Amino acid sequence: MSLESSLSEFLGISVRFLCLLGLLILARSACADTEYYRHILFDNSLETDAYYYSAGKVSSPSSLELDHGKLPVSKTVFYTPPNALRLKWRSAPAGGWEASIRAIDFRNRQISFRGDVLYFWCFSEEGIPASNLPLIQLSDANREFSKPLKLGSFIKDLAAGKWVQVQIPLREFKTGSLHSFQPDRTDKVVFVQDTADAADHTLIIDEIKIDDAADSGTTASEAVSKLPAPRNLSAESYERHIDIRWDPIDASELERYIVYRSWDNHDFQPIGMQVPGINRYTDYIGKPGKTAFYKVAASDHGYGKSSLSESATGTTRSMSDDELLTMLQKACFRYYWEAAHPKAGMTLENVPGDDRIVATGASGFGIMALIVGVDRGFISRDQGLERLARIVSFLEKAPRYHGVWSHFMDGETGETLPVFDMFDNGGDLVETAFLTEGLLAARQYFNGPSDGERDLFARISQLWETVEWDWYRRSSQSDALYWHWSPQWSWYINHRLTGFNEAMIVYLLAIASPTHSVPAELYYSGWANQGAAGAKYRRGSESSEGERYTNGHTYYGIKLEVGVGSGGPLFFAHYSYMGFDPRGIHDRYTDYFQNNRNMARINLAYCLRDSGHYKGYGANFWGLTASDGPDGYLPHEPTLKDDDGTMTFTGALSSFPYTSEASLAMLKHIYRDLGSQVWGVYGPRDAMNLSQDWISPIFMGLNQAPITVMIENYRTGLIWKLFMSNPEIRPMLDRVGFKPEVSKTKVSPKTRAAHRP
Repeated sequence: MSLESSLSEFLGISVRFLCLLGLLILARSACADTEYYRHILFDNSLETDAYYYSAGKVSSPSSLELDHGKLPVSKTVFYTPPNALRLKWRSAPAGGWEASIRAIDFRNRQISFRGDVLYFWCFSEEGIPASNLPLIQLSDANREFSKPLKLGSFIKDLAAGKWVQVQIPLREFKTGSLHSFQPDRTDKVVFVQDTADAADHTLIIDEIKIDDAADSGTTASEAVSKLPAPRNLSAESYERHIDIRWDPIDASELERYIVYRSWDNHDFQPIGMQVPGINRYTDYIGKPGKTAFYKVAASDHGYGKSSLSESATGTTRSMSDDELLTMLQKACFRYYWEAAHPKAGMTLENVPGDDRIVATGASGFGIMALIVGVDRGFISRDQGLERLARIVSFLEKAPRYHGVWSHFMDGETGETLPVFDMFDNGGDLVETAFLTEGLLAARQYFNGPSDGERDLFARISQLWETVEWDWYRRSSQSDALYWHWSPQWSWYINHRLTGFNEAMIVYLLAIASPTHSVPAELYYSGWANQGAAGAKYRRGSESSEGERYTNGHTYYGIKLEVGVGSGGPLFFAHYSYMGFDPRGIHDRYTDYFQNNRNMARINLAYCLRDSGHYKGYGANFWGLTASDGPDGYLPHEPTLKDDDGTMTFTGALSSFPYTSEASLAMLKHIYRDLGSQVWGVYGPRDAMNLSQDWISPIFMGLNQAPITVMIENYRTGLIWKLFMSNPEIRPMLDRVGFKPEVSKTKVSPKTRAAHRP
């Protein structure tokens, strides 16, 4: 049951593929809609049974329906698809209950709502007298709270079977806490027992938001909007899901898109919604051989809807392993193509997130993903060249600190954004190295005779040659490089770059620089330092194994030559090796391809045998690495101390070069078995925690590209070949003392294709 049930049906006609127009639309970048989350506190639940960002408590003899302490999800009754929340209670004398719904606290979301009225939609199958409705309170991000209000004071008796929008001016919520309650910082809506009528009541709640009074909704579920119907709807079919895409609507009134599906091209039912700024929807059907028809409507601030689009059709089909890999690569690639900052072309830190924040290292990873996208035909070479030229133009104008870019920048202005703290307002050498890794791969790929490619080559060379790696040595006597420098704070952060972690590429590029190089000896005195300085740094991991850089211990029967403890989070084996090819060479201590492979194998073995009894861990659910989990950021790794049950999908999926069979098993499991929960418009969501019934609400810029790039390195070695073909790389390896060795480690037994021009 929903507000869409009374909409008239529209004739289904196929959408034509207009090639030229399609290319123009593809080039338009979408981004996470920060404005949307300045108003929405709840719209839908990713969790299908119980909403993670809710809670409840009850005192007998009252009762409150909860699912593992959370509010149940209503899957069939909702105001906006695909779901709502169910509040079912019985208020008894001498009892009590409370149920709360809080704002999703994803990375870089500022809880600062804009508006003067709290709105939400509610529905009761049997109807509820106003006198029997609960109390309502608000709590803010500082844990201050309001006095309770009688919900029945703002709504008449709730009629049976009818959606009604509650509207409460924020001025009505008076401070009930010791310090002032701030309505604009509301992060929690709380319903509390009121009249003890000892009767069962059920209230379906949806679309909780704070907005201006002028933007209030309507109780007429069939309201028509002046917004135009979305155009050029298309469907792309895969094994278990269908991707739907349409032209974006550029209108300030747009608040959401509503997606409809039909199995017969006649009875179209709402199945989901999409936020402004993203004109794509993923419908996970669950099995091959299913044909579905789709239409999309635009919806405005008042929940009025446009007429429906023309229809698009797709049929799921069985796919080979190779096709599944291409599907995954393409989905993750879209993050860097469709969700890039529209002006800068750079990679957003996370989606949803803060639309201003572009991330330097993630942009380097995104550049490598764009190369894969061109090479596999996801976009044309001209499109890729245009995007790279836009990124380079942004980088040429952005502030640099002795040639080094900051970690985060404003995609509109290029201004440095000190996201972590006030000291983070200067150059970040590690992020700059990740960016340079991508730029150098792009320089070799776009190396054709055209004026555009020759110009790009020269401009990337200029950026590369003006990075002052030697400045970040601090002095000519220093035996190491340092992570940060700021004109205001100088070397205040004082983070010495010491391995083993994600930063090997910094030393390799610093030594390779044709203009600002550092001595090759710094590789061993800084990165691979085996003295007191290195040991002191590594003791921060709380393991003495590997504190002198070399390790030599065996974990689950697998020897780790280099690394602290059991190896750390798996991104250590990815970030520096997306461009740098570690196969067939070794320094004084190890073959890093084999060492990285052993890190991945140890990670897998831990998830098989010693997982702390976390739900789901096994041969097809493994790959601990850093991400935002239910309780915030944690560098998840195969130790009980640094494992909370959160599985970050890039861990296993970016390890294809090292553990192809186990990585493929992970892909098949999360796609075929968990896809309805985690598969989205940019591939798998960032992470999930089955033990806590939590699904990440975001996609991360640092985590999607390594999947696309490392799978390509497994399949063809493309990015490895490009990066290693830079003329500065081979002499650098010789200066460091890397030696060739006979190795049995190959990219893939089935694919040896060179990169396509």
